[in-house]
Amino acid sequence: MSQHRPASTSEASEERAFTGYDRGERGTGTRNRVLVLPSVICSHVVADRIADRVPEAVSAPHDHGCAQIGADSEQTRRAFMGLGTSPNVAGTVVVGLGCEVLQSDEVAAEMADLGVPVRELSIQGAGGTDECLEQGVDLVEELVADARASERTRAGLGDLTLGVVASDLQGSTVETADPLVGDLVSSVVEAGGRVLVAGTERFTAHPEAAREAAGADAGEVMSDLLDAYRDQPARATRTRADALDFEFEELSAQWDGRPIEEVVRYGARATLDRGVGLVDAPARFEEAATGLAAAGASLVVHVTGEGVPSGHPLVPVVKISGDAETVAALPDDIDVDATATDADELLERVLAVADGDSSCAEVHGLTEFAITRVGPSM
Repeated sequence: MSQHRPASTSEASEERAFTGYDRGERGTGTRNRVLVLPSVICSHVVADRIADRVPEAVSAPHDHGCAQIGADSEQTRRAFMGLGTSPNVAGTVVVGLGCEVLQSDEVAAEMADLGVPVRELSIQGAGGTDECLEQGVDLVEELVADARASERTRAGLGDLTLGVVASDLQGSTVETADPLVGDLVSSVVEAGGRVLVAGTERFTAHPEAAREAAGADAGEVMSDLLDAYRDQPARATRTRADALDFEFEELSAQWDGRPIEEVVRYGARATLDRGVGLVDAPARFEEAATGLAAAGASLVVHVTGEGVPSGHPLVPVVKISGDAETVAALPDDIDVDATATDADELLERVLAVADGDSSCAEVHGLTEFAITRVGPSM
């Protein structure tokens, strides 16, 4: 495991810079997107069609918002708020049906209370699908016009909130790619930035070591999380089983063995100013990426030995693989070959994408979106 280096000098920090969108308390965004958010599964097709009509808009289709109860309903609402306040989002149009549990006007009102630009409409309220589509496009274009007025401003590496997830625990992931990502994590933290990791299976497979890895402020919440998952089936079963084949020290190389300063509920915003936080999300990429975006990550590094090519609608995703066969088979889908890249080169690539360069997933227009579940819907 690498030694923690002293904080970067001002000269080094000046070199490690990108241009982003200053969202004030929401952080620095790497993208300037208008989100079309369906409040319920029943409106996601209309939301998709609205976003398709406006190039700067993205949609987040999901199968939630109807007949959910208890913790699941709260988690979905929490995720909506986290996504709407993402530093990559210039504004949100919430699209409902009109009879769902999570009403679109209630979602929009809560977002407005958080101080973000938001518009709202429903299919039933607009008078049908076609009318909702046309009205929705008009609302999106209003927000896009405001977004276009935003200019990129210079930001340092310490202004970045980086998300990290590995969707598998192959040997190439743990032994080759993870340590390289760990060096990146240390660079961000030492510059004053935040890193959020997803994939609780690494922690639940080694509960005692995970408790020791928690910083003073996160110890109690970490224990609560581990207790909640005790004797429960893992959400990413294969990842949980593979985690048992490694020591926790090996698994923690992904974040350079740094203490976990905060444990963040799925869908909630991270509050730590600097350091490493754990987002309570499974290692499945699309669910983890959504949890990381909701927590405030403006860019996600995805470690994939298997070569999963998908990105995410709200955050650019940098794909890194330590599997030589995967890199050879998918040269246009993997951004970084961990077998032939050093820490400086990885940092350079991440900063280039943060600065506006398209990641491989963005070039291909590949996105996946999902919100994880707590239990069954009714």
